Amino acid sequence: MADDLSAVAHFLYEAGTLKQARRTGWWMAGVRDPESVAEHSWRASLIATIIAKLEGADPARAAFLAVWHDTQETRTGDVNYLGKKYSAGTADPRAVTADQTEGMPELLASAVRDLVDEYEAKESPEAVCARDADKLECMLQGIEYRAQGYEHAQRWIDNSRARLVTDTAIRLADELLSQNSLDWLRTALGEKDG
Repeated sequence: MADDLSAVAHFLYEAGTLKQARRTGWWMAGVRDPESVAEHSWRASLIATIIAKLEGADPARAAFLAVWHDTQETRTGDVNYLGKKYSAGTADPRAVTADQTEGMPELLASAVRDLVDEYEAKESPEAVCARDADKLECMLQGIEYRAQGYEHAQRWIDNSRARLVTDTAIRLADELLSQNSLDWLRTALGEKDG
């Protein structure tokens, strides 16, 4: 291959740091060891696929957007909403992505920049679905933390639910709120509701 892949290799190591980067907002809810950014992005991508398929958008594109939506946090960290209040120059995800892709083969770099730009523009049906998936995943994580005894997670559940846009995400949120986080296991085991 004519293109140097050194910058791509650097990015792959950099992306791996998201497996250790914690979602900091959960600390305010009392969660001592919150999920990582990578864990959040993985489930958000699954949710984006589901929302997009049911909304008539391209599920693969929505998942693709969701996979990349927080990759900038390798350089900025996960700045929660309170932290953003005090960050005068909150980094533009587009600018961070441009720095991250510097030196990559242009075919790849431009594709990544375009993905982040589409997500941040909030205009395509797939971007709307991916953004709803981000919020719905946060709500779902809040439900799970609440079930573990973190009662302050309710704030994240309520705020995330209120920010959903698509009909599918709203309906799915209501369904998630009506269930226990282990109902799936009872169903898989064939247990009757008791």
